[in-house]
Amino acid sequence: MGKSRMEAFSDGVLAIIITIMVLELKVPHSEEISSLAPLLPVLFSYVLSFIYVGIYWNNHHHLLHATRQVGGGTLWANLHLLFWLSLLPFVTGWMGENHFSALPTALYGCVLLMASIAYWFLVRRIIANEGKDSLVFKAVGKDSKGIISTLLYVAAIPLAFVQPGIAQGIFILVAILWLIPDRRIEKVMSEHNDD
Repeated sequence: MGKSRMEAFSDGVLAIIITIMVLELKVPHSEEISSLAPLLPVLFSYVLSFIYVGIYWNNHHHLLHATRQVGGGTLWANLHLLFWLSLLPFVTGWMGENHFSALPTALYGCVLLMASIAYWFLVRRIIANEGKDSLVFKAVGKDSKGIISTLLYVAAIPLAFVQPGIAQGIFILVAILWLIPDRRIEKVMSEHNDD
């Protein structure tokens, strides 16, 4: 089965997620610059989540570019990923509104952890569908970056109850780790096209 419908649906869901998050930003009722200060935690949590959605969109795009076809299992794995990402607006708003307190920060970390696991399942489902000679299998390799990210989320969740700032720092660190372009899929695609 072709992958275009899955890609279009995923793009639409991710666009809606970003739209919902931005609609949660409340406009101050004053024109004074000081009226923005209470909104800074909400704005920060929005920016962080926007970056995460962008990272997932970018990696999802590259992943599907290297994918030849999808099966029913891949469609369900993709929905699993989209489910966890669709919870980002809720945990983003809760964390920002409560100024990064322990429980909302931990739940934010849980959603990020589950999204990373769901992405891993999606990749494995594509590889199972296409085989070990697939471009995705060649590109992903050991996936050190994915493993490190998942372990950092696992560490951040309990740390949120000790010091939420440390958990926030870990979330930022993982985002920075993924902002550095991951060229694995592009490299394999380029080598494949040269053959």
